[in-house]
Amino acid sequence: MATSHKIGAVTQIPEGEGRTFEIKGRRLAVFRSRDGRVFATQAECPHRRGPLADGLLGGITLVCPLHEWRFNLATGQTENGLCPISVYPLKLETDGTMIVELP
Repeated sequence: MATSHKIGAVTQIPEGEGRTFEIKGRRLAVFRSRDGRVFATQAECPHRRGPLADGLLGGITLVCPLHEWRFNLATGQTENGLCPISVYPLKLETDGTMIVELP
């Protein structure tokens, strides 16, 4: 059963960047695209444990800062089909508060 957790204001994350948050002992990477969409994923790359929030963001594609693998932030899939990342539903309240659903 999923539970909702308030992360904070979307304004904490500059457009086109990501930040790491900890919720109930779980680290998440949260991204804000330049077009205003928000995404939540696991915090570390499954390949070499790179900090995903430090990666480069283009649209909904994230490039890992350590080995340049590309992840789709909506699905978690990689271009090469190896080592997908976990993604979590994230929504914005009307006041800009981010709420993530965790299993």
